[in-house]
Amino acid sequence: MLLTPGPTPVPEFVRKAMADVTIHHRTPEFEKIFKETRELLLEIFDMPEAVMLASSGTGAMEACVTNLTHKKALTINSGKFGERFGKICQAFDIDFTEIKNEWNTPVSVEAVVEAIKADPSIDAIFIQICESAGGLRHPVEQIAAEVKKINKDIMIVADGITAIGVEKVDTTNLDAVITGSQKALMLPPGLSMIGLSNEAVDKINTKPAGYYLNLSSEIKKQKTNTTAYTAATTLIIGLREILSNIKNNGGFEALYEKTALRASSTREALRAIGCEVYPTSPANAMTTIYSENSPAIRKILKTKYNVNIAGGQDHIKTSIFRINHMGLVEDFEASWVINAVELAMDELGLREFDGTANKVFASNMFKGN
Repeated sequence: MLLTPGPTPVPEFVRKAMADVTIHHRTPEFEKIFKETRELLLEIFDMPEAVMLASSGTGAMEACVTNLTHKKALTINSGKFGERFGKICQAFDIDFTEIKNEWNTPVSVEAVVEAIKADPSIDAIFIQICESAGGLRHPVEQIAAEVKKINKDIMIVADGITAIGVEKVDTTNLDAVITGSQKALMLPPGLSMIGLSNEAVDKINTKPAGYYLNLSSEIKKQKTNTTAYTAATTLIIGLREILSNIKNNGGFEALYEKTALRASSTREALRAIGCEVYPTSPANAMTTIYSENSPAIRKILKTKYNVNIAGGQDHIKTSIFRINHMGLVEDFEASWVINAVELAMDELGLREFDGTANKVFASNMFKGN
């Protein structure tokens, strides 16, 4: 049972769609598929423009940094992926400043406002919606709204790789939102997507950057339902399939509600057996638990209960475990994993198993206390 926060399991109906006969990307047949996929993507982003890139999410992060920073970037580092925006700036010798917090602590609106008021040269802000290194949720929408009041020309770039498909993101004041195929969109790795505001498109076109990750050339091509370079045809077919399935089976809002309920039920169940939720502002993409027994718990879950969950990285590598809520996770899977955690804790002598986790989970998930 794969419950890591990416890659997530690929549903059978998506695998079947991607296993069909390969078609050429420069044909009317594929252009029709591309058009339908693009329209669904614009709907889930709720933004006027979008591009698909044959890359992991990091490729989209790089494209946004190089195409939308014309002067200086402000990067928000509360984890491995916020740190990555700074590393991309360094790789391209782009001037940047960084706000850095511990991995369980979201950035404050006040800290961002103070930083941009102190430095008028900042013309782009890079932040995660969900920082998956610790499972926290940044107040992205509030930050964007306050920044736009000060200077509407500052680009707000949000990494939504573990947020798009998990929750409704208010993109009113966002200029670029990034996501990737292998998270809530339940596809194999290798496709990244960027939703864009009209203002971002205008800025990109004033100073195009890069060759393969040149967003100006991709926007121009993708408006005509093709790509500048070879399209990730199989993954785009899969993306159309998963987005169509979600839309036709209750819609995006129903998926968001179910994911939020599963996340909150899981957190309450694990708190009830003495677990400590790591981030101060948990995201619904995953539940992150702080425990010095994390490696032992994960080992028991994998070897005894057939559950594969993730640990941490860097300085919290052995201090946390993360349970995925993204995608079409079945209720019985979520129930199984929290029950397995309680059984593992019993085996390690941390608490006696009495079924509390499952009782609390079921009460919250199905009765709505």
